[in-house]
Order: sequence, then structure tokens, then C-alpha cells
Amino acid sequence: MPLALWALTISAFAVGTTEFVIVGLIPTIATDLGVSLPNAGLLVSLYALGVTIGAPVLTALAGRMPRKTLLLALLALFIAGNAFAAFAPGYGILIAARFLTGLAHGVFFAIASTIATDLVDREKENSAIATVFLGLTVALVTGVPLGTWIGQTFGWQSTFLGVVALGLVGLLASALLVPATLSRPAPASLSAQARVLTSPRLLLVYLITAVGYGGNFIAFTYLAPMLTDVTGLSASSVSLVILLYGASVAAGNILGGKLADKTGPIPALTLIFTGLALLLGALGLAITSPVWAIAVVALWGGFAFANVPPLQAYTVATARQVAPGAVAVASGLNIGAFNLGIALGSWGGGHVVEGLGLAATPLVGAAVVAVGIILTRLAARLETPDTNPAPAE
Repeated sequence: MPLALWALTISAFAVGTTEFVIVGLIPTIATDLGVSLPNAGLLVSLYALGVTIGAPVLTALAGRMPRKTLLLALLALFIAGNAFAAFAPGYGILIAARFLTGLAHGVFFAIASTIATDLVDREKENSAIATVFLGLTVALVTGVPLGTWIGQTFGWQSTFLGVVALGLVGLLASALLVPATLSRPAPASLSAQARVLTSPRLLLVYLITAVGYGGNFIAFTYLAPMLTDVTGLSASSVSLVILLYGASVAAGNILGGKLADKTGPIPALTLIFTGLALLLGALGLAITSPVWAIAVVALWGGFAFANVPPLQAYTVATARQVAPGAVAVASGLNIGAFNLGIALGSWGGGHVVEGLGLAATPLVGAAVVAVGIILTRLAARLETPDTNPAPAE
């Protein structure tokens, strides 16, 4: 793999860390800024909302910009957003900084994926994209727990400064290693984009993504305060539990893709969502027991993110049928659906915390994921052999 690809991976590591590290810092930030846990949880929602809005809008506005220039501009915006967060004098500025950073997130992964495929031969394109997203996976395994520990030990501002340093490394590496002579793909026609936005089948896929993935964040957003206030773990132990969760995420992401390859996206999603709903329910019942809570969290992470590969694969397969000229647009909108689910899930989780308490968030999350199962089975009735291919002989 070319060195330019690893420059993108480093940048993806920084971007992935800043998205999810906030989960472990919510109690610290809430205490330091004198806000409630639900208000601190909006730092997750507003970031995800920035991704949801930024991905389609900035992609459309920057469609004719050279891709390396766009990549460097996005990394500069990402660095600026985290610098504003590190020096935010109060809650309002911190919220604005998180939203600003989120604007760069969605477009970064879209543009980094297309650049990655340009850097390698056609038969290595999937491996190149996987290498870029390796940065996101490593961020969940190492960057998030390490950033949580740094924030708890030296102050949450230190975590954002660390992400700024990572972003600067990614920006410098990309400026030096990514070639300027990248091809510029033709933009999708307006009619093809319209088919993406009006296809009932694609809209159902986006709804499955938002509900099934977002239901998890009703509980995950408040994992740190749950472990300290309900389970009774120390703040330092939370970092280790999040490390365990991240390792489970890495395994689940790989296994989810393999399961979808073997069974097809719909059966894979049905199994994964069922496992996720059961584990969220189990967490709600076991949250007061440290041993059982940690054991459930160790499995929960794998199921929580195993749905990502089959959801993306199902989106692409459906788009190839209903809007073959705008597959990239459809895929990008599904990234937006993931983050819309995060935004609504973390926002809804805040209301659950206020109304029912922290311990209720996994149970409500399980109920929402169960709705995702129902929607998945509805999609199964509409599928064709091309959108849910049979496993190879």
C-alpha cells in the first residue's frame, strides 16, 4: 500500500477519536461546565448532526474542487474545530465547536475513500478503503480509551489538544504524500440524485440505518455515567471498560462483514439487530453488577458496530438497482443516516435520563433496535436476488 494511503489512515484515526472520545468525557465535562448530563450528551448529538448536514451539503458545494485541495481544507476545518473546543470558555462555544468539527467529518470519509481507490490498482480498491477505515477502528480501540484517560487525568481540554496534534500530523502527511494529480469523477446527474432521494426502497434502508444503529446510542452516549453512578465503577476503570468495548467493536466490524458475505445483508442484519437488542436488554438488567455489566459490555460493542458493513453493502446493492448513476450519492446519504441515528439516539437518551434515569437507557435502546428488526423484515419482503445475493457455492 502506498504511503499516501497511510496518511489518510492517520487522519481517519484523528477524526474517529474526536467523534467517540466525548462519550467517556461526558461526566467530566458536565461537572466542569456545570451542566446536566443530558445537556453534555448534546455534544454527541450536535457533532452527529454536523456530519449529517455537512456530508451532502459540502459534497455538493465542493464537487468541482480538486480532491487534494478539498482533503486538506477538510482537515484544516477539523483541526480548527477541535482547537475551538480545547479553548472554549463555556458550554455554548463548545457545542458550536463540536458542530463545526462534525461538518468536516462526513465529507472527509467520503473523499478519503475515493482518493484511496485512485492510489491503487482496481483489484486492491476494497483493501485500500479498508485501510483508510482501519484508522477509525484503531481509534475506537486505542484513541478513545486513551483520550478518555487523558481527559479524566489532565482535563477534557487536553484531549482536544491531543486530537489537534493528531490532525496536524495527518494534514502534514497528506500535504506531502497525497498526489495532486488525482482524477475527478463526473458528478451524478440531477435525475440520478432525485431517484436516490425519492426511492421508497432506499428511504427504507436509510430508516433501518437510523433506527437500528441509532437505538444503540441511547445507551452508549451515557455509558460512562452509567458505569460510575449506577454500576459503581471508578472513573479510571471506565477507560479500561471503554477499551474492552473498542476491542469488541473491532472484532464485530470484521465479523459483520464476513457474515454479510456469507448470508447476504438482510439475514445478517436480522441476526445482528436481534443480538444487539438482547444485549441492551441484558445490560439494563445487569447494570448494577460490576462483573455482569462488564461482561455484557464486552459483547455489546461487537454487535453495536457489526451492522455497519451489511448496512452499507445493502445500500450499495439497492442503489445499483434503483439509481445506478448515483451509487456514491446513495452511499454518502447512508453515512448521513448513521449520524442522524447517533444524533437522535443521544438526544433521546438525554430525555430518558431525565425522565426514567440512567439505568433505563439500555432498555429503551433495546426497544428501538427491535423496531429496526421489524423494518429489516419489511425490507426482506421487497428485496430482489441482487440486493440480497445468495452465498457463493
